Amino acid sequence: MRYIDTIIAGFGGQGVLLIGNLLAYAGMNDGLNVTYIPVYGVEMRGGTANCTVVLSEEEIGSPIIHSPQSLIAMNRPSLDKFQPRVQDGGVHIINSSLIDMDLADTERLKCFGVPLNDIADELGNARMVNMVALGAYVQATGIITLDAVVASLENVISPAYHKLIPANTKAIEAGAKAVS
Repeated sequence: MRYIDTIIAGFGGQGVLLIGNLLAYAGMNDGLNVTYIPVYGVEMRGGTANCTVVLSEEEIGSPIIHSPQSLIAMNRPSLDKFQPRVQDGGVHIINSSLIDMDLADTERLKCFGVPLNDIADELGNARMVNMVALGAYVQATGIITLDAVVASLENVISPAYHKLIPANTKAIEAGAKAVS
C-alpha cells in the first residue's frame, strides 16, 4: 500500500506551501487520496511556514500529523522543531546550504543532505529552491513519480507564469539527481 505523511517546513518566502500544494496535486493526479494543511505565521515572508501532506491509497482518517514519516527542513529552526518528531527510519531532506549536517539525526533517520540553495543558484534562480527540495523528496521516498509532479505544475502555477514550468521542471530534476 502506498502511504506517506510529511511535514515541509521553512521560512515564509521559501515556497514551502507551494511545494506542499504541488505534492498534494501530484498525489491526487496519481490516483491517491490526499490532505494538505498549510500553517504560517502572521509575518509571512521571512516568518515561519510549514505544511502537512498525507498521500494514501486508502482513505485518510486524519490530516493531523504529530509524528511524520518524513520531513523536508529548509532551515535550521525547522530542523530543530520537527526533526525530533519524525518516526524512526523516516526520510529527512535537509537543506545543507543552510543547515550543518552534523545536526542531522543520522542514527534514527534516513537523512539526505542536499545543498538546495546552491543547486537553485546554479540553475540561475534562487527562488527555485523549493522545487529542488521537492525533486529530492520524491526521489528519496519514491511515493510518486517525478513525471506526476511535473505534470501537476500547471495546477499550482498561475497561467500567467506557465512560462516558468520548464525552469521548475529542471529544478525538480536537479533535486532528484542530487539524491540518486
